This record gives sequence, C-alpha cells and structure tokens, in this order.
Amino acid sequence: MNGRYSRQTLFAGIGPDGQALLRESSVAIVGVGALGSALGDMMVRAGVGRVRVIDRDYVEPSNLQRQTLFDEADAAAGLPKAVAAERRLRALNSDVAVEGVVADLAPDNAASLIGAVSLVLDGTDNFETRFLLNDLCLREDVPWVYGACVGAYGLALAVRPRVSPCLRCLLEEMPAPGSGPTCDTVGVIGPIVHVVAGLQGGEALKLLAGRADALLPGVVTVDLWQGTFETMDLRGRAPWCPACVDRRYEFLDARASTSATLCGRDAVQVRPEAAARLDLAALAARLAPSGEVQANGYLVRFRAPEAELVVFEDGRAIVKGVSEPARARSLYAKYVGS
Repeated sequence: MNGRYSRQTLFAGIGPDGQALLRESSVAIVGVGALGSALGDMMVRAGVGRVRVIDRDYVEPSNLQRQTLFDEADAAAGLPKAVAAERRLRALNSDVAVEGVVADLAPDNAASLIGAVSLVLDGTDNFETRFLLNDLCLREDVPWVYGACVGAYGLALAVRPRVSPCLRCLLEEMPAPGSGPTCDTVGVIGPIVHVVAGLQGGEALKLLAGRADALLPGVVTVDLWQGTFETMDLRGRAPWCPACVDRRYEFLDARASTSATLCGRDAVQVRPEAAARLDLAALAARLAPSGEVQANGYLVRFRAPEAELVVFEDGRAIVKGVSEPARARSLYAKYVGS
C-alpha cells in the first residue's frame, strides 16, 4: 500500500516521516454532517491509522446536497449517519481502522466516546457541543480543530491546549440558542463546506505530522460569495479564560440535559434519564397500531398524529414537528415510555 500515499509523501511538509506519524495517529470526528463528511474522507484517504466518527442523527434527503459520504439509498433507509459514514469510509481505504458510533456527545459520555485519540475534529452544528469539546480536549491535553460554516461564510481554528487560544478565548461565552443563522434558516452552499473542511484538514495534517510550526496563527474566516479570506492573529491566550487558564471545565462538568431543541429544525432531541438499550423490533411492533412505522437495525421512525419520532437503540429520540422540550418529553413518554 506504500504507493497509495506517494504523492502525499512527496510533499515536503509531510514526507515519509510525517506519513509514518499519520499511520500511528488516531482521530475522532464529532458530527458527520457536511464538515464531518469531508473531514472523514480526507483523514481516511490521507492514511490516518484510526478514525472514529460520532454522530447522533440519521440521513435525510436534505443532507445530500452537501454531505458527501451519503447517497439516496442511505436517505431512503434512514440510516444513522455514523453507520453510513463508517461503511463508506471503510470502502475508501482498507488500510485505516474506521469506527462509527451512533451517540449524542454529552458531559456524561464525552470522555468515553472520544477515548484516547491524537486529535479531535469538529463537525458539529451547535455551540453546546463545541464548548463541551473545548473543555474535554483542554482537560485531556488533546488538540482539536474547530470549524463552522453557513451560507457562503465559514471559519476554522486549531486549538492546542496550554499553547494557543481556545474556543472560549475566542468567543468568551456560548452564543444564545437562535441568536445566529443556521443552515436550516439561511441555507448553505456546498463549496464553502469543502473550503472550511480543507482548512481544518490542513491544520489536522500539520498537527498529526509533527509540523505544528506551520499552523496558522489564529482563526481563519472566508466568505466565498464576497471573495474575502482573512486570518485573525490569536497567538496569546486570553488571561481571563476560565477553561484554558483557570482550568474550570464548566461545560464538561455540567449535568447532561434530557432534552435539547435542534436549532432551525423544528425538532427536539430527548435523552432518557438513565442509560438504555431498546429492543427496536419490539418497539416497532408495539407502535404499529398507533401510526406509520419504518424500522431498520438502528432506529425506528414512527409517524404519530401529533409528530414524528425517530427512536434510536440507545433510547434517544428526535421528535420532529415540535419546538418545546416539555411537549417532546410528553410525546416520548406516551409512545416510548418514561
């Protein structure tokens, strides 16, 4: 398989030594939507030794415009994104150990889901998870690369614990839910996804290949429609930062929420109070008299008169057609159980 990476090893920034380091590295990608799809493709093709993809959602037709690991068959089957991504990534490079994990990253499971990795890549779509990732990576001394895009605008930032500014240094406080645009409210074009993922992937390869000296000095912003590209120099950590200076991990130490509104989607995720493992076949049979049911080995989709519930094996459910957590929990209790 050595010839597979010949063009990459010819590049002076990586070379044979850097390629060997990539092979010994492990990467966790949190969120396998638009950015996560592109990042997974890049890391696997680059020959990173172990790649874990973590995602809580399932494939829908609206994903296919920009989420390049999925196809129409995945959407028709309603496969969990982590499952479909694992299948695709394994087919791309048998030299890489790929693991897909269907789960919602939360304070009570973040450390176990991420595990001992060399690097974390952000493919999420919300700041709650990003601030949690920031805390976890700072505590565990693991570098991570933040990325986000919406419309034709995007940004990326590599974070090295105790060395460079972290996400809280940049933003200070987590933006309030609904305070900013999302892909579901203002849209997104595919090219900006690949530009931002390219920035994240480039920073990742520098870190994994032992070339931290080549990292960009701060946050990079790009607007493809306006044709602007800027780098904000952030070489110094914020002296007041509670996370990377005071080592207070408020988001990691918080109690995991049992429900969360999914921004811009008219949907709420409900998590059970205690860890659960559902018998999906039995659940599908029980729900069939009450509405339309579609099921596969990973989830049950149930269309009730009031809303649609997508229930996963770990007991989580995405309740579509509602925006109030209390209403979502009520429907969950009614159809799935308390």
